[in-house]
Amino acid sequence: MNAIEIKKKAAEFGADLVGISPISRLAHLPKESNPASIFPQAESLIVIAKRVPHGALRGIEEGTELQSSFNHFGLYYLEDQYLAKTTYDLTIWFESQGFEAVPMFAYDYSGQAQAVPVAPGKPAPNVYVDYQLAAQAAGLGEIGRNGLFLTPEFGTLQRFAMLLTDEKIDADDTFKPSLCKNCNACAEACPLNAIDTNNLNGKGIPGSECDVAAINKSLCAKCKNGAVQCDEGRFYKTERVGAACGRACLAALEEKGLIKTKFRHQFRTAPAWGRDYLGETINN
Repeated sequence: MNAIEIKKKAAEFGADLVGISPISRLAHLPKESNPASIFPQAESLIVIAKRVPHGALRGIEEGTELQSSFNHFGLYYLEDQYLAKTTYDLTIWFESQGFEAVPMFAYDYSGQAQAVPVAPGKPAPNVYVDYQLAAQAAGLGEIGRNGLFLTPEFGTLQRFAMLLTDEKIDADDTFKPSLCKNCNACAEACPLNAIDTNNLNGKGIPGSECDVAAINKSLCAKCKNGAVQCDEGRFYKTERVGAACGRACLAALEEKGLIKTKFRHQFRTAPAWGRDYLGETINN
């Protein structure tokens, strides 16, 4: 198999983005997040994505429909059904060719170990690969200042999954940061001031790091501006693509002409609305 064949097959199964990285690009990661901890024989990491419908954010942007379109078609159904089916089909196709493939959801987890090591030298379960680093290593995009992943095709609007395989495949180049212009639109849009642009940390593949602002997650958990507070199954993550910061980022990327996918009308057509942590309106 070659990269062209694999990408074509992934697209047939419904993937909107496909990138390939050698496992060696993630060799610097600690064993607690290193894909080699899951599959020591793996040679390649394939990252796939399905796009979030642009229109799934329309009701949130207007402040009139916050808990249906995006929650279902931009998050839960998209990840758990549509993207899962694409990932499963691609995994089975790999295995039909005689190559083992390990399918993985793109979990956003950075907590404590969930169990004890099964043997000396083994990392404590569970190992979760950082999907943002994987996606950058696979050439798909970069991490924005607001901590959201950005691609040139869809900006903030995609969901990722990954496959580890023991097939050695020609890889894509690591993505060099070029989308986030550090305009701080995300931070300025946050009604709770949860994004600290004075506290920046480098995150990314070595040599291609991005300046990512510190995020006050306790404030994000109180956000009533389009954020989705996930349950235990997603480690109580605050999903921010539809939040004030995520929507401001999408609007800024579109205004700067940095997204390849074009629409008849721009995403932002009126001043953004905002609510404090109690849900009270603080601006129009």
